[in-house]
Amino acid sequence: MKEYTKKVIIFDAGALISLSLNGLLDELQKLKKIFNGNFLITEQVKSEVIDKPLKIKYFELEALKVQQLLEDKVLEMADSYGINNSLISNRTKEIMNIANGLFISSKNKINIMQLGEASCLALSKILHEKGIENVIVIDERTTRMLVEKPENLKDLLERKLHAKMILVKKDFSHFKGFKIIRSAELMYVAWKKNLINLKKGDVLDAVLYALKFKGCSISDEEIDEIKRIK
Repeated sequence: MKEYTKKVIIFDAGALISLSLNGLLDELQKLKKIFNGNFLITEQVKSEVIDKPLKIKYFELEALKVQQLLEDKVLEMADSYGINNSLISNRTKEIMNIANGLFISSKNKINIMQLGEASCLALSKILHEKGIENVIVIDERTTRMLVEKPENLKDLLERKLHAKMILVKKDFSHFKGFKIIRSAELMYVAWKKNLINLKKGDVLDAVLYALKFKGCSISDEEIDEIKRIK
């Protein structure tokens, strides 16, 4: 019977795109070599970051880079842990139905969570049930706030969508217990472990701001917080 490592990092599509656009996939590979566990993605994330982009010339190169990570076993599919894809799909639908039914605006339902993000939460929950410690790398702010500070989500959505939000049902219990980090925190670890091959200048500052400007939802204040824990 195959043995599975008890530590997993789950990647959302947005985080992989952020790392790819900023030329940080080599650092991701180095992190994998020293991580006593596995980097997993779901079929839904693979579709978003590889399958669909491969058909669009503008995104083809980034898709090929991530596909190479999959072929090199830096990233692995969730089914490598013996988890049935149909189980992830069913759990994903449940999570999306709950998340996207929380708020309405002018009587219209507001979709606050995408398929890939929901699949990451679904996989995380399944791994937790198997006793496997895991964290999810998500760069998008809305899903992270739903998990970490749901009481602030209404204000965030109103600022983001420029519309008045009504909380239909205060049903945040489904989103408790998930551990989420961003690509910024992941690259902080890479910097701390001396895995970034730049020796001159404020490398950490440069990496964090590059991620901020290309995909990762992080504020200047949050960057300062990370830099203070050098």
